[in-house]
Amino acid sequence: MAIAIQFEQVKKEFSGSGCPAVDDISLSIEEGELITIVGTSGCGKTTLLKMVNRICEPSSGRILLFGEDIKNKDAVKLRQGIGYVIQQIGLFPHLNIFHNIATVPKILKWDKQRIAKRVDELLTLVNLDPEEFKHRFPVQLSGGQQQRVGLARALAAEPDIMLLDEPFGAIDAINRTNLQDELLRIHRKYQKTFLFVTHDMGEAFKLGSRVLIMHQGSVQQFDTPERIVSAPANEFVESLILSSGVKNTLAYSGEGK
Repeated sequence: MAIAIQFEQVKKEFSGSGCPAVDDISLSIEEGELITIVGTSGCGKTTLLKMVNRICEPSSGRILLFGEDIKNKDAVKLRQGIGYVIQQIGLFPHLNIFHNIATVPKILKWDKQRIAKRVDELLTLVNLDPEEFKHRFPVQLSGGQQQRVGLARALAAEPDIMLLDEPFGAIDAINRTNLQDELLRIHRKYQKTFLFVTHDMGEAFKLGSRVLIMHQGSVQQFDTPERIVSAPANEFVESLILSSGVKNTLAYSGEGK
């Protein structure tokens, strides 16, 4: 399997801060993985994510996408090829759902027929009936429906990499569970590379093929949920597992060891 994303001694320091937000991280993510990134507030997980699409630039080190240093790519073109979903959703309120989802394909000059087909396909994929929803405006949708549209928009241009920054954080528990299940289904269908930031250990362990646990800008452990539970790398990881109850969840589902 090809390496989709590689971090090489990546560090990010913000002026006025006493310690790095991201501190000398080196790791590789294979094509098609769904990686969840979890840790305490301020641990650097969102900063790490934002460096992949150059919203935030590293202070030192390199990030490679499919073997190419992202510094050598035009930042705008780089972002057009990466799906990005955030908790605030960020739908354009003056555009209906069709035109929200069609934003990047239009920039890429797809023809109208291809765009229309893609919008219908994606609305169906996220369980929103195209004929019912594509002419509505964001204000006419619930929070869960808006988040589905945000996910569809991020997938519109068929990106190889998806970045998701706590996308379900503001959603109620029932809708959140449904959206998690849909995300897993979408990932299985497309087999693209997903990086998913969350503060919820249960969500991280449910979704992640591997889980990246961070603390104070550093990687504490990066492994499968099962191996993290069976062999925590240190006391910090062990305390996270105990406080979150994920060990019991995995054991109940038959996945724990």
